[in-house]
Amino acid sequence: MAFTYSLYPPDWTDIATSIKSSAKWRCQKCQLQCIRPGEDTSKLTRSERMKLTLQTHHWDRNPSNNSRNNLAALCSGCHLLYHRGGKSNVSPGQLSLW
Repeated sequence: MAFTYSLYPPDWTDIATSIKSSAKWRCQKCQLQCIRPGEDTSKLTRSERMKLTLQTHHWDRNPSNNSRNNLAALCSGCHLLYHRGGKSNVSPGQLSLW
C-alpha cells in the first residue's frame, strides 16, 4: 500500500511518533526492537534498516481515524503481513526461499 500524504492529517508525524514511543519502539506483534530516532544506523545495511523500521498501522485501514485504539506500532515486516491479509507474495507452485 503506497503512502498518500493527502489522506493523513497535518500532525500525522507527531501522532505516529507518539504511538511508536508508547510502544518503546518495539513491534507490538513480534516484539522486534526497532530503530529509535537519532540511533546510529551507519553499520546497518539498507535491508537491515528497512527491517528495523517501526511503522504505525491503522487497524481499520482508515488514515483519518487516528484514535489510539485504532493505531499500532508494527515493524515493516508485520505491517506488510497485515496489509497482505496474512498472505505471502509467493504463488502456489512457486519456490519460496523463506
